[in-house]
Amino acid sequence: MINQFRTLNPINLLILFAYTFFMRIVIYADLPNVLQFEFLESYAKFLITIPVNSISPVANVTLAGIMVFVQAILFNRVVNNHSLLNKPGYLPALLYITAASLFMPFLILSPTLVCDFLLILIMDKFLKIGKSPTAIMIMFDVGMIIAVGTLIYFPFIVMIIMLYLSLLLYRSFSWREWVSGLVGFSIIFFFVGVFYYWNDSLSQFYKIWLPLGNKFPSIFKINYNDYLVLIPVVLMFILASLQLRENFFRSFISTRKAFQMLFFMFVVSVISFYTKPDFRIYHFLLCVPPGSVLLAYYFSNARKRWFYESLFLVLVFAIQYFLFI
Repeated sequence: MINQFRTLNPINLLILFAYTFFMRIVIYADLPNVLQFEFLESYAKFLITIPVNSISPVANVTLAGIMVFVQAILFNRVVNNHSLLNKPGYLPALLYITAASLFMPFLILSPTLVCDFLLILIMDKFLKIGKSPTAIMIMFDVGMIIAVGTLIYFPFIVMIIMLYLSLLLYRSFSWREWVSGLVGFSIIFFFVGVFYYWNDSLSQFYKIWLPLGNKFPSIFKINYNDYLVLIPVVLMFILASLQLRENFFRSFISTRKAFQMLFFMFVVSVISFYTKPDFRIYHFLLCVPPGSVLLAYYFSNARKRWFYESLFLVLVFAIQYFLFI
C-alpha cells in the first residue's frame, strides 16, 4: 500500500476517499444517538449561531470524514509544493488520514478538526517565509488566522509562539516583522472587544484571557490502555527521527529549517491543552498536520519494503482493533 502512494497516480485520490471512510467503519457500526458539535467558543457565539443538536449523528460523522479527506489533499499539496519529501506523492495524505483516525473523538466534528484547516494554511505560510523578501504581510496574515482559530478553539492562541519561533528560524531580526503578526491578531479581537463594549459587557471580554494564566498541570490522570494504539506511532516517530538525523546535513537548508519548524509546531500543539482545563482527546488533532509530515518522511525514505509495509498494516489494524474494543 505504501508503494502505491509514493507516486502521484490520480487513482490514489479514489483510494484515499475510500480509505478515509474505511477508517471510520467502527463509528458507523455503532452510532451514538446524539453527537453534539459546538463550532465556536462561548465568547464568540454571537458571530454564528448553530444549534448544538442541529446535525444528525450520520451527517456529523460523514461531514467529519469529508473534512479530513479535503484536509489531507490540501496538506499533501503543501508538503509536495515545498519539497519536504524526496519525491512528490500521496504519502502525506495517506498518513494524515491515518493519524486523524487514531482515536474515537477524532472521528466526529470538533472545533480542532475545523482548526486543522487553519493550521495547514499556517504551515504553508511559514514554509514561504524563507523564500520571501519580506515576511511582514505573511506574519500579519498568520496573526489574523490564529485569531480566527482562537475564536473557534481557545488553545489555538498558543500558536502565537510559532510566529516568533518561525521568525527566529528563517529571518534576521526586523521589528516590523515581529510586530506585524501581533497586529493582525489584535485586529480581529479589537472588533470582538467593540461588540462587548456595545453590549456593556467589557468585563466579560477581559475574562477571555484568564485561561492563559492557568498553571501547567503537574499530575496527569492517564488510562494507559486508551493509548496503546500509539505504540506503533511512537516506533514510526523514532525510525523517522533516526532517518532524518542521518540525512539532516545532506538536506537543503530550507528543508532542515522546515522540519525544525514543524517539530516546534508539534510541541506547541501538545502543550496548548493546559489553557483548557476541560480539554478532550480531540485536542490532539492539532498535532496531526506536523506529526504526519514526519511519518510521511519515514515511509518516503524507508527501503525494506516488507518491513515498512508490515509496519503500516500493523498500525491500521491496531487502530481498528482499539476503536472496536
